[in-house]
Amino acid sequence: MQASPNLIPTPLGNLLSRLPAYPGSLLFVTGLNLALAKKLAPDVTQMLSGKKLRLRVTDAQWAFDFEWTNNKFTASRNTGAADLTISASAYDFMLLARRQEDPDALFFSRRLSMEGDTELGLLVKNTIDAIELPVLNLDQLKPTQVLARLRARLLPQ
Repeated sequence: MQASPNLIPTPLGNLLSRLPAYPGSLLFVTGLNLALAKKLAPDVTQMLSGKKLRLRVTDAQWAFDFEWTNNKFTASRNTGAADLTISASAYDFMLLARRQEDPDALFFSRRLSMEGDTELGLLVKNTIDAIELPVLNLDQLKPTQVLARLRARLLPQ
């Protein structure tokens, strides 16, 4: 059976699975805090408080564990079960981040799964759907784009 061209190849996934998860969780929560922390309503943060969350990238064999504490997302070394685990491939998470795919469509096509506290899962999904987030544009990260922005800052016109 041929692997999907949108999935990380199994040998690379096996290699990535050997990397420690905690540094990745730190990077992940930094992005979450920049994008979401100040936009969450108090009732949402109250329901998130003390809940262990896990984002699992299936084809990379990575899991990012985090929780809401002290008004921000924090990385955790959660070796046990999470209250909510959201799983998908790296490609499908990228589609979600770029708003090119609907989470419900991915869920019903079994490309996105949620395990654990279903009420918490619905809260997370509905909260993200309700927040106006900028679309992730990877073109902004191209070296030529980064260098052009840096040049514009350093060399005033």
